[in-house]
Amino acid sequence: MKILNINMTLDPVNGGGTAVRTVQMSKSLVKSGVECTILTLNLGLTPEFLKAFKHIKIIALPCMNKRFYFPRPSLDLIKMVMNLAREADLIHIMGHWTLINALVYFSVHRFKKPYVVCPAGAMPLFGRSKWLKRLYNFIVGRRIMRNASAWIAITPAEISYFESFGIPSSRVTVIPNGINQEDFLEQDTKAFRYRKGLSDHPIILFMGRLNTIKGPDLLIKAFILICRLIPDHHLVFAGPDEGMQSSLLEMAKQNGVSERVHFLGYVGGDEKSALYHAASVLVVSSRQEAMSIVALEAGICGTPVIVTDQCGFGEIKSIDPALEVPASAEGIANSLAGLLTEPGKREKVASSFRDFVSQRYTWDRIVKEYLHLYKELLNESGIKEI
Repeated sequence: MKILNINMTLDPVNGGGTAVRTVQMSKSLVKSGVECTILTLNLGLTPEFLKAFKHIKIIALPCMNKRFYFPRPSLDLIKMVMNLAREADLIHIMGHWTLINALVYFSVHRFKKPYVVCPAGAMPLFGRSKWLKRLYNFIVGRRIMRNASAWIAITPAEISYFESFGIPSSRVTVIPNGINQEDFLEQDTKAFRYRKGLSDHPIILFMGRLNTIKGPDLLIKAFILICRLIPDHHLVFAGPDEGMQSSLLEMAKQNGVSERVHFLGYVGGDEKSALYHAASVLVVSSRQEAMSIVALEAGICGTPVIVTDQCGFGEIKSIDPALEVPASAEGIANSLAGLLTEPGKREKVASSFRDFVSQRYTWDRIVKEYLHLYKELLNESGIKEI
């Protein structure tokens, strides 16, 4: 079986959840005996990063525009995409608003190849360039969605967006995000704290881009509301700055908590694992998100997580209803206060959540759902599994 995975970027710093999902999914498919190629842009693909891609062929197109993820146009580019589509048995398109997806779609359509789409939370018209997104849907986006062979949602809450394109909910397959436990083994947290200039105070962690959609401002406001209830706790932001760090720091200064607020920038690899293990709690304060991968990463490390009700991870309420909160400073503050001040509650939640993640969201389990779907599609299209 030859699978072509499409995602606009694999950049570990700025690529977000779709980059992580594409990487982990591809590695798991290869581990299961599938021949896998990834088509992407040449952003963040350092030699060190590429070393991890054993037995996976990566085709990296030169990027002309980093905001809109435009590949540099050329006749050779079109020929390359067409050849990749022709050689693949099945194509998996991740995300939605990209020219790469459009190029692949026209090639797939020409060769009548089966393809699946997984927008992974990209479909809502949120943030900048709404008029461009509407134009994209008018020209090609709607056709990409409606003509797919199968549709993948990463959470049941995403199904309604498929329905808005005329796709019946019964045709949508839900395959959640996953986690590789071996990527998050326990690290030397004491050495990590020393390298990053962190004290041994308990940590409330934010892991993600400092962007409005991720809600770091909601978390710092929540921290300010309860900082006197938890005088030993520090707030740590780990993720690239996308224009909010200065305002967050100013907010901390104005409220007298700047010495308890830390900005680490991007943290990856073993250091990311060390930070999860060092944290008392991770807060996913997003205003809009399909399903938080960082929540799974923290969970497999035994770190409890609080998410907003905009994160598409309502399943966490089965651990404790207070772990999912409204996307507001007050909602986050109330949950944090209960988790960190009630004796024994944090430890109980941490243990239960780790078991929950390890039993439901490991890639060894989730890749079987992909393979089942792919085999069904190939059988329907008359392509023999290789």
